[in-house]
Amino acid sequence: QVELVESGGGLVQAGGSLRLSCAASGSIGVITSMGWYRQGPGIHRELVAHITSGGLTVYGGDAKGRFTISRDTAKNTVYLQMDSLKPEDTGVYICNLNRRGGGLVAPIDYWGQGTQVTVSS
Repeated sequence: QVELVESGGGLVQAGGSLRLSCAASGSIGVITSMGWYRQGPGIHRELVAHITSGGLTVYGGDAKGRFTISRDTAKNTVYLQMDSLKPEDTGVYICNLNRRGGGLVAPIDYWGQGTQVTVSS
């Protein structure tokens, strides 16, 4: 069992900033990556930012240059600094943790409940 506790969402005006946090606890095992996804249209979740256990970062959409993902490995916590926010950034931001499944078990994804980010014009 893994629990992800998210914080930092809220309502901001365009051009503003937010800092999201996600702290993981429980039977985490060996983490391969943590990241943030935004709930997209229909059934899609879109990647916002992702950071591997080795520190490699990947950004989705137009996040790169405006958003910065970082981590505190000792605390099993990932952060997303969001600057120059746009109305199209609005959505439910969901924390993701990916860990090794162990043995022949595939990697396992865990998801937080999400935190709402609303950007007004």
